[in-house]
Amino acid sequence: MFWNGKKVLVTGGAGFIGSHLSESLLASGAEVTIFTRYSSNGIQGALLDVPPQTFARLRIVAGDLRDASGVDQAVAGQDVVFHLAAHIGIPYSYVHPNDVVQVNMNGTANVLEACRRHGTARLVSFSTSEVYGTAQYVPIDEAHPLHPQSPYAATKVGADQLCLSYHRSFGLPVTVCRPFNTYGPRQPPRAVLPTIISQALAGDEIRLGSLTPRRDLVYVGDTVSGAMALAQCDAALGEVVNLATGSDVAVGDLAETVIRLLGGGKRIVTDSARIRPTASEVMQLLGGAEKARALTGWTAATTLDDGLGRTIEWVRRNPQIFKDLSYRI
Repeated sequence: MFWNGKKVLVTGGAGFIGSHLSESLLASGAEVTIFTRYSSNGIQGALLDVPPQTFARLRIVAGDLRDASGVDQAVAGQDVVFHLAAHIGIPYSYVHPNDVVQVNMNGTANVLEACRRHGTARLVSFSTSEVYGTAQYVPIDEAHPLHPQSPYAATKVGADQLCLSYHRSFGLPVTVCRPFNTYGPRQPPRAVLPTIISQALAGDEIRLGSLTPRRDLVYVGDTVSGAMALAQCDAALGEVVNLATGSDVAVGDLAETVIRLLGGGKRIVTDSARIRPTASEVMQLLGGAEKARALTGWTAATTLDDGLGRTIEWVRRNPQIFKDLSYRI
């Protein structure tokens, strides 16, 4: 088995996608190190739902991507690095753009330098479909122009290009994994789907910003399986690879679907405080994943209704996370 005994670092491994990835790696026999942001309250985040016996193969390192020395120590001795750690909030990037630049771009540069210095056998760096901006054609393939419409998206373009430059300049074995809108259990309350579900479970009113943007929603388990497949694919080195379903849904229709799955009786209200600047709102993201299928055989396997059902149940079982229903950046 490819992963059995492999030493794997997951930056951002206590987060939403990172925790699911860490679990899958542990279940596949890997020795996993999670690099997560230090907090005086201890390890915070989505981590981790694994059998007790796997904890012998799990190490957690707290630090900061901006600390090159700390990143270097975490990367040392690893066979594979998955780089997910980032500031991901688009509204947050309007308020604190320099912080987002420092973490997403300088932090990625620290990861790349550490992997180059230690001869890491494989690096998979996570991108975002936000780098494409509003679709100029659909489905969006990897040749689509990059048109970042928020400071967050701009930092991810920069991080992606750094990765590709390290492959071209130094032969670093890196792949840029570009998932479209990943959703599922443990997604933070600030994301649109947990926002919809938590409000629907708490009352009769769902307050949202614009209802017309369309998104290609990829269940988190499918994103994880795609990333792990890319890490095993030599043909993906130096490449950008989308992970997408090839279908999209409007935010308003997504809310209506959640309402249907919960039995109806809810109404949607537009909240002006949640509306993004017009030129910054990405109106459509609909991805093509032909390249991922051609390289690895990967395809998204989870239907939207199934994924929503699992996500609803997780939110229902964790009400303490969703006590505060106010708008979060």
